[in-house]
Amino acid sequence: MNLSMTRIQAILMKDYKEFSRNYAVSVMVLMPLVLAFLYNKSGANTINTYFLAINMAFTLVTAYVQCCLIAEEKEKNTLRSLMLSPASLGDILIGKSLFVFILTMVIVALTIFIVGYSPANLFILAIALILSTVFYIAIGTLCGLFAKTVMEGSLIILPVILIFGFGSFALALSSAFPIFKIAEWLPSSQLAQLAEALEGTYTTMDVIIPIATIIAWSIVTWIVVGYIYKKRMVD
Repeated sequence: MNLSMTRIQAILMKDYKEFSRNYAVSVMVLMPLVLAFLYNKSGANTINTYFLAINMAFTLVTAYVQCCLIAEEKEKNTLRSLMLSPASLGDILIGKSLFVFILTMVIVALTIFIVGYSPANLFILAIALILSTVFYIAIGTLCGLFAKTVMEGSLIILPVILIFGFGSFALALSSAFPIFKIAEWLPSSQLAQLAEALEGTYTTMDVIIPIATIIAWSIVTWIVVGYIYKKRMVD
């Protein structure tokens, strides 16, 4: 796959300009920060509380913004031109993801700081956070490819926000409703479980299983994204 840094940078700058002009989308980056501030003032200091704010940052910033940026391209009929341009699949997917990746890293770092969370092992957690960002960018891209307008994208992404943002709450209901135990394998739940394991004496498997699960979700989602993208090229 031939990658062009010039094309990737051009797509990155284009996304930044589109994001800065669309206040309905850009204002969403403030929501996780507000939530983190409220949790900090309430005195909540559990792992689940910390990661509710962090997972909401992933859904409201990473997935939502990525979905809306892709949907806006489709609404303006510029995504079709981008698909038919000399830019390769890698150029487009990396370029369309790089801005949201950088934005996510900034917002997640601010969320962790504001909520008052001090990870026991920052290095391992940082790896998991980066891998989670890759997954949420993929799910946002996938939703954006199905949306025709920004408004439609905002609606399509709602199930993602509910399922992945509040997935850890479903585990609390698993004793009464066993079907909710499946939520344990969501990337958001695995991320929280990893962070909780790092706070105590953890084994290698306590680290490998959550990270491998997040990687598996990412690979499968990106494969689906590639398939849908290529279908859109000949649609």
